[in-house]
Amino acid sequence: MATERLSFILSLLAERRGAGIGGTPLCEVAASLTGTSGAGIMLLSNELSRGSFCNSDELASHIEELQFTLGEGPSIDAYASGRSEVVPDLARHTPPRWPNFTPLALESGIAAIFAFPIRIGSVRLGALNLYRDEPGALVFDEQSDALLLADIAARTILAVQAYAGPGELGDDMEIGSNFHFVVHQAAGMTSMQLDVSIQEALVRLRAHAYQTSRSIDDVARDVVARTLSLKESDDYESG
Repeated sequence: MATERLSFILSLLAERRGAGIGGTPLCEVAASLTGTSGAGIMLLSNELSRGSFCNSDELASHIEELQFTLGEGPSIDAYASGRSEVVPDLARHTPPRWPNFTPLALESGIAAIFAFPIRIGSVRLGALNLYRDEPGALVFDEQSDALLLADIAARTILAVQAYAGPGELGDDMEIGSNFHFVVHQAAGMTSMQLDVSIQEALVRLRAHAYQTSRSIDDVARDVVARTLSLKESDDYESG
């Protein structure tokens, strides 16, 4: 039965080939088959978000932006634990599983959220994130489809990268994706300025973004443009 379902999903994706850019059709099919409002695929490495492979809509993109900025959320936990994160009613999940992410997600109109790890064997690549604008659990068939889609996503990502040169991204990885290159550039600059690790620099960038109610991308652009230095910010003065 699983093989037949996998073939059906692959046929849907084949029909949509060329209908969207990058991995977008995969996210759109994921939302459709699981009866959810939207879907996104976040890529991670060593528990750090590397960016988004695809999103079905603006709200799905916003969910991943929140997780990237805050450094917490269902996709990050699913990647780290290798287990699915299933929250059918985000408002009733008390205390909040993700104290910074949850209130902002609810404010954005997210009522239920689900994340499934994307991996092949021991190789972890990221997580498939699904959301609903109304509370509601995934039924068995929807959850089974989500697991199959996470597996398809893993193989798709590896296939896209198969012919890319060392240190380069495959063509489809660049089209329709958001890898937050400016954030990684800003983290490198901040790491050197503050004499801290890249991981600590990302924490500093996230903290500044959260405290100033800005996206981490916007903060990073200011750092790269040298109009903002966390070394000179009162938020990070030692003492």
